[in-house]
Amino acid sequence: MRIDVDYGLCESNGVCAGIIPEVFQLGDDDQLTVVRAEVTQRTEGPVREAVRQCPRQAITVVD
Repeated sequence: MRIDVDYGLCESNGVCAGIIPEVFQLGDDDQLTVVRAEVTQRTEGPVREAVRQCPRQAITVVD
């Protein structure tokens, strides 16, 4: 599974980075970056929580 972000919808508000910062990070320019796009067994729960809490529903997990 991989993380997909629709950057057209993403507001880079950082909710996802607050949930799992080893996967999502905000740069100095306040732009969201996915630093680990592969979803592992260890990260799946927090990544799915980040998907659920994204205010713009810009994050998805794809097979």
